[in-house]
Amino acid sequence: MDKLAGLRAFINVVEAGSFAEAGRKLRLSRSAISKYVGELERDLGVQLLNRTTRQASPTETGQTYYERAVAVLADLDAADQAASQLQSTPRGLLRVNAPMSFGTIKLGPVIADFMERYPDLQIQLVLTDEQVDPVQEGLDVTLRIAELEPSSLIARKLVDIERVVCASPGYFKKHGKPKQPADLRQHECLTYGFLSTGNQWKFTGPDGADHWIAPKWSLCVNNAEVLRDAAVKGRGIAVLPVFLAEQELKSDKLITTLDDFKSPQLTLYAIYAPTRHLSVKVRLFIDFLVERMR
Repeated sequence: MDKLAGLRAFINVVEAGSFAEAGRKLRLSRSAISKYVGELERDLGVQLLNRTTRQASPTETGQTYYERAVAVLADLDAADQAASQLQSTPRGLLRVNAPMSFGTIKLGPVIADFMERYPDLQIQLVLTDEQVDPVQEGLDVTLRIAELEPSSLIARKLVDIERVVCASPGYFKKHGKPKQPADLRQHECLTYGFLSTGNQWKFTGPDGADHWIAPKWSLCVNNAEVLRDAAVKGRGIAVLPVFLAEQELKSDKLITTLDDFKSPQLTLYAIYAPTRHLSVKVRLFIDFLVERMR
């Protein structure tokens, strides 16, 4: 039997004094109310109500049970209300993981503004370029700039990230600018250690043809900020996300080349574990990221 429905039906019969009035209050038929109360009495093995044609009143046992049932339902309603409030006002700890460079350059102001909007939240931000397991590490949201492999995790696309081929004016003055991707083989190149293509650079030309280059690298590192700084110092040519080098490009500390040949776009994803009811703190944080990234 539906014990909760039986309790509500019984309480309303006691308070209304009749099955018909209780049915009108609960928007159920008189027979449905009678069935719920009858099942409750059979389950308990006691008579809870004295019945007449028009009225119903609690027995001595029924009165005691009524008082306990009212307290139980009051506690349950309070618990429901508390849970609902938690869903509308996020509280507690939100654990976020993000790539190092993106986190230091772009995510800091976003996190600060999110904290201002939801001051009852605690946010733990973990920055690393390694691809950690969100479930194993107990992370609520993982931001990842990568081509994602099939997974049971849910991934929401946030924004595409353009990349440019660039170096310092001093480097190009000394070594010249490459005119074709193949020319990169004659240059010092600065490579990122976590590329999905390994030690291969891919470019798509204006005619749609793909060009694959294995550059001769002088620096390979798993942090793109180090690549940017080395490029500014004239150490070679790098393929960098625009967000990482935008200030250096604006100030001409870095200059682009091979502009007609496009590197594959990167994509920023928000990744989280699947759940029947997505927690409000995760949902609000991801919605906030979408709002800000656009």
